[in-house]
Amino acid sequence: MEISKTLAECEIGARYRVRQISAESFTAKRLSEFGLIPDTEVQCVMRGRKGGMSAFQVRGVVIALREADQQQISVELIADAPTHMTDEDERTILLVGNPNVGKSTVFNALTGLKQHTGNWCGKTVVSAKGIFRFQERMITLLDTPGTYSLESQTAEETAAAEAVCMTPHDCVICVCDATTLERGLILVLELLAMHRRVVLCVNLMDEAKSRGISVDSDHLSKRLGIPVVCTAARRKHTLQALLVQALAVCDATPPTDDPPPLVTYPIAAERAILPLTNAIAEEMPKHSMISPRWLALRLLSGNMPEETVDIASYLAAASVKKARNQADALLSEAKLTPSQLHTVCHAATVLEAEKIAAESVTIPADAARKDRLIDRIVTSRKFGIPLMLLMLMLVFWLTIVGANYPSQWLSEILMGFCGWVREIALGYDIPWWLTGALIDGAMRSTAWVVSVMLPPMAIFFPLFTLLEDAGLLPRLAMNADRCFAKCRACGKQSLTMAMGFGCNAVGVTECRIIDSRRERLIAVLTNALVPCNGRFPPRPGTSDSI
Repeated sequence: MEISKTLAECEIGARYRVRQISAESFTAKRLSEFGLIPDTEVQCVMRGRKGGMSAFQVRGVVIALREADQQQISVELIADAPTHMTDEDERTILLVGNPNVGKSTVFNALTGLKQHTGNWCGKTVVSAKGIFRFQERMITLLDTPGTYSLESQTAEETAAAEAVCMTPHDCVICVCDATTLERGLILVLELLAMHRRVVLCVNLMDEAKSRGISVDSDHLSKRLGIPVVCTAARRKHTLQALLVQALAVCDATPPTDDPPPLVTYPIAAERAILPLTNAIAEEMPKHSMISPRWLALRLLSGNMPEETVDIASYLAAASVKKARNQADALLSEAKLTPSQLHTVCHAATVLEAEKIAAESVTIPADAARKDRLIDRIVTSRKFGIPLMLLMLMLVFWLTIVGANYPSQWLSEILMGFCGWVREIALGYDIPWWLTGALIDGAMRSTAWVVSVMLPPMAIFFPLFTLLEDAGLLPRLAMNADRCFAKCRACGKQSLTMAMGFGCNAVGVTECRIIDSRRERLIAVLTNALVPCNGRFPPRPGTSDSI
C-alpha cells in the first residue's frame, strides 16, 4: 500500500485507512465518538480552500475537519476498498439516539404532542415527556437529547447520560438512522454494555429504501440479542410493532445471569476489569439499572459520570476498593493509563459496531451520489462563498424589504381597529385617563410592536428553516469556518449570527450547537452586536399611524 503522511494530503475520491491520530485529547476523543479511530476507512469527498476545512466520509457519514486537525491524522492508501456493507400497568420508556435520527418525530407520533423537530445538533438539551395509552397500558415516554455517546461532554450529552443513568425506566428505545446505521450502533453497544432492556428502532427506512440501502433486521436482532424494529416515523402505523416489542421487553423477566458482553476488550483491559466487576456485582443489588462491568470500566478509566453519585456507597465498600487497587496494579503492569484504557475500549466498541453493520447492512456504491453533488456545488472553491452570500442576501432582502408590505398592511388594520375602539370609548364618555392607558397606551403599543416585528420574523425564520431542511446550513458553516477560525471562533457561529438578525434571543440560544466553551462564549457575547429586526428602522408608511 502507498503511504500518505497526513489526511491533508488525501486525494478526492480515494480511500484511505487511518494509521495514527496525534491530535489533542479533546479533539481525538471527539473524533473517536464519530468512529474515527486507527484502522478506520475514510474517503475525501470535498477539498476546501487552502487552510480551510475539507469533508471526509467516515463510517457512512460525512464530517468536516480543519486542516490543522487533518495534519494530525496519518493515513495509508487502500488499493481496493469494499463498496458494500454487507397504573400498575404503567411503563416508562426512554427514547435515546444520535442527533437527526427522527427521535422527536417518533415521540410526536406516539404521544400526539407537537415537540419541535429539527436537523441541527443540539436542537434538544432537555428531556420532553409525553403520556399515552397503548394496549390498556399507560406509557410515559421520555425523549432525551440527541447524543453520540453516554460520556458527557456537551450540554445535550450530559442531559442524555443523566436520563439514562438516573431516570427510573423499564426500557430504552434506541433510535438509529437506517442510512448511517454504523454510527448509531456505537451508541447501541454502549447502552447494551450498561443494561439489556433495549429495543433498537431502525428509523428512516423510507429514505434508506430510496437510496437502495437494505437492513437485515433479523440478523441484526440475533447479533445484538435484542428486538429490532424497522420504522418510518412519518408513517405512524409502522410504530405499532415498536411499542409491542418495547412492552414485551418491559414485561420480560430479567435473566438470572448476565449474558456475555457483546464487546470484548483487549486482554490487558479484560484482566483489570474482571475482578472489579465481580466485586461491584457483589455489593450492588441484583438487576440493577447499571451494569457492574460498565461501572467498573468507567471507574478505571477515570470517566465516572456525575449522575452515578447515588451508588457511591457501593463503590466505597472495602472489597471494591481492594479490587480496584488490584485492577490499577494490572493496568500499571500493562502500561495502560486511564485515558489509554478508555481509548482502547472505545475503539473495541467502534470496531464491533463496524463489524455488525457490515454483516447487516448493504449499501450501494452510489448511495451518496446526490449528497456529493450538492457538496461539490455548495462547498466548491469557485461557487461556495458567492452562493452562500447570495442565499443569505436573498433572505435578508425578503426580511427587510419584503416585510415592508405586510407590515404596512398589518399596521393599517391594527391602528384602524384601535381608532374604532377609541371612538366607541369616547361615545360612552369613558374618562380620558382610562382610554389613554388602555387604548392609546396598551393597545396601540401592542399593535405597533406586532406590525413592526411580526412580518420580518414570519418571513425570516421559515426561510431559514428551509435552508436547514435542505441541508445547506452545515455546508455554509463549513465555508465560513476558515474566516471565523482566524478570529479564534467557529464556523457554526455564522449560523447563530444569521439567526440573530431575526432575534438576538434565538441567536444566543442556538449558540449551544458550538462544542467548545470558549468559542460558544464568543458567539454569545458577539451576538448582541448583530441588529435584530426589532432594531431595524421603522417601515415606510407605518410611522404616520402612531
